[in-house]
Amino acid sequence: MRLSRIAVLGGGPAGLYFGYLWKRRHPEDQVDVFEQNPEGATWGFGVVFSDKALDFLRADDPETADAVSAGMETWRDITLVHRGERIVLDGVGFSAVGRLDFITQLTERARSAGANLRFGSPVRSVDELAGYDLIVAADGVNSLVRRAYEGDFKTSLSYDDNKFAWYGTTKRFETLTQTFVETELGSFNAHHYRYSPTMSTFIVECDRATWLRAGFAEKTEEEGRAICEKVFADTLEGHPLVNNKSIWRNFPWLWNDRWSHRNMVLVGDALHTAHFSIGSGTRLALEDVIALVNALDNEPRDLRRALEAYETARRPVVEKLVKAARTSAAWYERFAAHMKLAPLDLGYSYITRSGRIDDSQLRAMSPRFMARHDANSLTSINSR
Repeated sequence: MRLSRIAVLGGGPAGLYFGYLWKRRHPEDQVDVFEQNPEGATWGFGVVFSDKALDFLRADDPETADAVSAGMETWRDITLVHRGERIVLDGVGFSAVGRLDFITQLTERARSAGANLRFGSPVRSVDELAGYDLIVAADGVNSLVRRAYEGDFKTSLSYDDNKFAWYGTTKRFETLTQTFVETELGSFNAHHYRYSPTMSTFIVECDRATWLRAGFAEKTEEEGRAICEKVFADTLEGHPLVNNKSIWRNFPWLWNDRWSHRNMVLVGDALHTAHFSIGSGTRLALEDVIALVNALDNEPRDLRRALEAYETARRPVVEKLVKAARTSAAWYERFAAHMKLAPLDLGYSYITRSGRIDDSQLRAMSPRFMARHDANSLTSINSR
């Protein structure tokens, strides 16, 4: 069948990028992007990409890659702070951009390509979308489409036990940094990185026992922020934390064993989630869109075969990254136990947590860190 009318649910990166990419290739088609929130409204602060994560975008869409990269903050190292000591993991690069800036860029590109962006337009039932040839569900973990047909998509959902809250701060951090702090309430970890010249993301994480002792369940958003500012006072150096729907939550592990149903298809967080510790969620969503558009173009007359081809092409890649994300998240679930390690040993445990990097690879990737780690190990052996 010929796709001439497409509905996209969700005005985040995946939905906007689909609108742009499809209209750029098929300007005669109608693409309606439905987003329940008004334009310019978003939660969170920075979007982080692992080193070279935009290479996939540059290969398919160099114009968008160049536009996004132009406003990014980049760095070549990760820093761990443990027991007041700073451990630098060299050669582990990341980039970040403000989430609102990123979405604004994608909005402008989708609109300029001719997509019909309907902000402030909640869709309350899939029945409202009758008459569309294709429905692209890019509406996140709480996807309307997926929830309406969870049995057909074979959805599974579970949660990590750790709690986290997503803040911003005016404190500028030179690298992506993991700061571990032991308090009378328990152990805390903060993931923080700059995403603009004047702002950084600051994610606070703790285990459930610490969260309960701190009384976060009974605290207002402002009271919770004040506790976190006190816990990380040395790190923030007088800078405030900034709220933006900074509620405590558990990370959701969402997976769908079937990626499409009838004329509906899932992309991004509506389809799968990947833990924030590996910086791949947005990348996965954009890659999903590229793979979906390519599959639809390759099978223009058979929607079922096109959607099956999309899943066949993407599934192995997504499964590999989700597996890595689960391994990384499992390390964080026990970060309080890892804090018993000496700073250099904690750094080694952290960088090898995925199980995909051996010592020889690590020496090539992070030579300065490994030289320091090897020297420390040799000193420990000789002192026995």
